[in-house]
Amino acid sequence: MQRKISKHISLLLLIILVGFPQISETIYTPSLPDIARHMAASSNAIQLTLSIYFLGFALGVFCWGRLSDLMGRRPSMLWGIFVYAIGSLGCYWSSSVEWLMVCRFIQAFGASAGSAVTQTILRESLDGAKRHAAFAQISAALAFTPAVGPLLGGWVDQALGFRAVFFTLVLMGVVIWLYAWVRLPETRLEATQNVSMLSVAARLMKDRRVWRFGLLIGAANGILFSYYAEAPFIYIDFFGMSAGTFGCLGIFVALSSIVGAMLSRRLLPAIQAERIITLGCGVSTTGALSLACLALYGIEATLIDLVLTVSCVFVILLGIGMALPNCLSMALVDYHDVLGTSGAMFGLGYYLLVSIITSGMSLIHNGSLLTMPLYFLVLVLSMLLVSLMRRSKEQQAAT
Repeated sequence: MQRKISKHISLLLLIILVGFPQISETIYTPSLPDIARHMAASSNAIQLTLSIYFLGFALGVFCWGRLSDLMGRRPSMLWGIFVYAIGSLGCYWSSSVEWLMVCRFIQAFGASAGSAVTQTILRESLDGAKRHAAFAQISAALAFTPAVGPLLGGWVDQALGFRAVFFTLVLMGVVIWLYAWVRLPETRLEATQNVSMLSVAARLMKDRRVWRFGLLIGAANGILFSYYAEAPFIYIDFFGMSAGTFGCLGIFVALSSIVGAMLSRRLLPAIQAERIITLGCGVSTTGALSLACLALYGIEATLIDLVLTVSCVFVILLGIGMALPNCLSMALVDYHDVLGTSGAMFGLGYYLLVSIITSGMSLIHNGSLLTMPLYFLVLVLSMLLVSLMRRSKEQQAAT
């Protein structure tokens, strides 16, 4: 874990910086039923506190990405983590679901610096196959962070209550800020300081490649975090798991994304990244179709049905783990001169899509075990179609 992305930047630091927002998104998912009861709110309203996170995240990605070009990567990251800690403290003090939504927005706005600035550092530090491999390696580690959230949150909630979960995030923000202050160098090139936002926006809007990768990345993340929003009500309420046991289950589910990212990295020397993306979308489609068939047949609160459900989810996330790192790596290959600003606008777009998808999951939540599988099936089929259309056009251009 002490390997370097460059001679100045620790891989461990970058993983922590890009990973803590995902932990923050999922850490209180085991507490969702308890929070709903404590705040006298509906399950749909509580799930919206997950969706609002991505709205704040989308706007934050834009702001911090732009600021990283104007004032540097290091100060943007430090200010972002500071805002995140303030938002986390507000979540700890929240007494109503409305106030929790506001503080989650602030928390996400600050946390987004971890994603926006870290991706910019990666893209400007590495090229070509090395960049693909680095994204795959970090994606493998990141696949574990959404599972760390439920695991940690489940046990903290079980021992100390859900408010202690939010206080854990405050402490995490302080520790990460100190680590970044000590170890994060400035990597911005002077040539990126004066960038016209309108010209960059025009380039992105006209670039079909950017649109396609944005749709794929947004849908993949939307599926991942819609699952974490819906899963507590499936495993805790239906299958009768405790919050702690649900958190442990998250580790097994996260292995799918880790295996997918590692498989993608192994395949890269032999298969083009575009083909791996299509293959991953096909794998996810197989898993979503299987889960939908299982739900249509009728899921019961038995060990066999639990294993089958988790196995189908494993396949869905395995495919996402294969596709996602390659999409992130290839999306902005033509924007090396304006990485901070282009990354900000690109991130704004696909995180808005993530917010829409997760909001959709919360709005259609009705307690039925069929809702999530059908929703996922529509999303993965759309991803597969976008991937196949992209490959078809590239093959036509080659001929």
